[in-house]
Amino acid sequence: MGRSGSARAPRVVLYKAEGCHLCERAKVQLAELRDELGFDLVEVTIDGYPELESRYRELIPVVEIDGERVCTYYVQPEPFRRKLAAAQTGAEDAGL
Repeated sequence: MGRSGSARAPRVVLYKAEGCHLCERAKVQLAELRDELGFDLVEVTIDGYPELESRYRELIPVVEIDGERVCTYYVQPEPFRRKLAAAQTGAEDAGL
């Protein structure tokens, strides 16, 4: 009851590019983690967007949770789980 009300759904964004094999691997990993952990995943293709290209091209794939960069190049499942859990509970906002 109160417990489910305290958890929130963080926004997970994958910045990727066409033809990027690391991006495809990250997409598969995030899909598996989404099935396990239940979060919204947004995929953003940076190709043709100069601002996104300059911000992310050298780092893709880039994964952000609620606007905070948590992964570059590879998705590391355990650190991702910890960051997602913190975002869901708001622990980082509470200074925990």
